[in-house]
Amino acid sequence: MSRRSSGGFTLVEVMVALMVVAIGLAALMTAVSGAARTSGYLRDKTLAQWIALNRLAEVRLLVNKLGDNTDTGELNFANRTWHYDTRYFETSVPSMKRVIVRVWAGDAKTKGNPLAETSGFFGTSLGTPGSSNVDWTAGSTVATLPCTPGTGTGTGTGTGTGTGTGTGASAPCTPAAGTTTGAGSTGPNGSGGSGQPISR
Repeated sequence: MSRRSSGGFTLVEVMVALMVVAIGLAALMTAVSGAARTSGYLRDKTLAQWIALNRLAEVRLLVNKLGDNTDTGELNFANRTWHYDTRYFETSVPSMKRVIVRVWAGDAKTKGNPLAETSGFFGTSLGTPGSSNVDWTAGSTVATLPCTPGTGTGTGTGTGTGTGTGTGASAPCTPAAGTTTGAGSTGPNGSGGSGQPISR
């Protein structure tokens, strides 16, 4: 009488399967936790960069630290406490200073490397806002094209009459013709006026 073997897994097979599953789950958890840490770090770094840029804009708007070398402060941003350190450095231009803002997460007692650092300049030597010749819609500097002078005509009045030619152009656009009236000189031929630019 022969005995039939019963189906199923042996204890060794079950232990090997559980080990493989455990190793896979451990690798998966490591990858997920690493992605979560990276996401949190990038979030904190972005918020710290915003705080640094806000502080730099505040310094430029409230120019009251020309005599100081540093100032610190705390603030609440995105439901968290942050602290910053603003330092001022001399430049080769006496009326302009270099500003460096560093931001940390936590209160002033928190130490370590700053999450964000930004720098800029402020002072009376900087150009006024809106004085740049950059076309921000195109992302390039507006080209100043040379203009060929346009022609102008003039008429003279007096004991003599005369005509003259002049030049006129409105830069930096297409040349425009200029017209004017000038006084004639005594004699058979008067001198004409010079042409003037006509603005577009």
